[in-house]
Amino acid sequence: MSVRVAVIYYSATGNVHALADSVAEGARSRGAEVRLRRVPELAPDSAVDANPAWRAHVDATKNAVQEATLEDLEWATAYAFGTPTRFGNVTSQLKQFIDQTGGLWQAGVFHDKPATSFTSALNRHGGQESTILSLNNVFYHWGCLIVPVGYTDPLLFASGGNPYGTSWASGGADRPDQAALDAAHYQGRHLADIAGRLAG
Repeated sequence: MSVRVAVIYYSATGNVHALADSVAEGARSRGAEVRLRRVPELAPDSAVDANPAWRAHVDATKNAVQEATLEDLEWATAYAFGTPTRFGNVTSQLKQFIDQTGGLWQAGVFHDKPATSFTSALNRHGGQESTILSLNNVFYHWGCLIVPVGYTDPLLFASGGNPYGTSWASGGADRPDQAALDAAHYQGRHLADIAGRLAG
């Protein structure tokens, strides 16, 4: 059975998008089929327009990255979810997508599938770990097998050493640095490797 990874994310200004790209590339490097998908933007145009970086990212990705659907979750044998932190929690955009999955959950679609998550915040202590843990709560309910990065490769220390999943503290920088992108790439490889082992 081939490994099929759905990388599903929300990104406002592009940081999580960059991490998602690296996670997807990491999974592909292990031979996995990958669907990179963004969830719909829910914020009103007035909010998006108030932040030029937000508007630029929305415009740049609206036709370049397909929107996630429930079918992507049925198709996948492994999941990687990404979100900025919002007060130490998942964004409303990603949560709204997750809240549509009740039927799939009841049908057992998620059982025993490996899942991992990644995030970004402005500050180093901006809630990255609690955001990943809140996504893990979803995975527990789904019956997924949570795949953290742990301390399984020395390159993870260069990006801050978060064992829960890749996290990027932007500090106002335009994009994640190479260490964070390397960690995300590794996370995608690690997820694909675990999914492959589970598939036998």
